[in-house]
Amino acid sequence: MRDIYRMGERAGALLKARGEKIAVGETSAGGLISASLLAVPGASAYFVGGAITYSARSITGLAGISIDEMRAKGIRSSSEPYAELLAETIRQKHGGVTWGLSETGAAGPGGNPYGDASGHTCMAVAGPVRVVRTLETGRQDRVENMWLFAEATLALLVEVLEAAPRRA
Repeated sequence: MRDIYRMGERAGALLKARGEKIAVGETSAGGLISASLLAVPGASAYFVGGAITYSARSITGLAGISIDEMRAKGIRSSSEPYAELLAETIRQKHGGVTWGLSETGAAGPGGNPYGDASGHTCMAVAGPVRVVRTLETGRQDRVENMWLFAEATLALLVEVLEAAPRRA
């Protein structure tokens, strides 16, 4: 298994040590982010749930985000504003959760309807610290991009958890 298990293990250890919980919303990583966090024994101490919001139907049904409201605000999938919205919404939907984590992109091949090339993803962490980041892998390989998206999103989570002040 690639580095996502070790990254999930590190993120889980940090969340446990901090006494905090997380919820995940992901699209083009296809569940790899959640799987890496859940593969760690004792994951129920920090992982409360997640959703793969791969389509407009699942964005509305699983995350409770209105596509019409997104359009009215000029937000589209596979963008930093959507990554921020998904991370915050998934956090709020799972009451009492400290962190929301999200990823949204174009795994490929061939990019997405919004004009993003294959290998484009945006990821966000929402909680006491908020961070959003974009990754461009430059690759067409769908499976490789999915792994890279998961690795980058988990690396962002670990970076934020290591730097964030602890709750009082």
